[in-house]
Amino acid sequence: MKTRTTILCALCTLLGVSGPVLAEDIVSAVQKGCATEIQNYCSQVSMGEGRLLACFYAHEDKLSGQCQYALYDASAQLERAVSALNYVAGQCEDDYMKLCPTVQAGEGRIIECLEANKESVSAACTQAMNDVFE
Repeated sequence: MKTRTTILCALCTLLGVSGPVLAEDIVSAVQKGCATEIQNYCSQVSMGEGRLLACFYAHEDKLSGQCQYALYDASAQLERAVSALNYVAGQCEDDYMKLCPTVQAGEGRIIECLEANKESVSAACTQAMNDVFE
């Protein structure tokens, strides 16, 4: 299970660069959909560490339908991304252990290792990475 977590963390690093969902796009959509709420209720909130979401939660009874939808859509996109990354981690766990056991997770190093060893990577792992990252 620790190996799968390592792979998931490595894949999540890629999330901001490529993959099934771009984190910047999600944040931008929420900022656009909730611009009024951010201005009216959360303008003094320092960004980061979930503080904006906590502000939205504190004012949930005042959120517009547009903001509620933006938050719902962001949640759905993140859920799909996590499912996709979990799928890749599950399919590639044995390959990672065999081909890249000393590679430190983060900054795309595990994916780079698997791609560098693509001739030895299992068909299941290759298919999973193709399904998710292409």
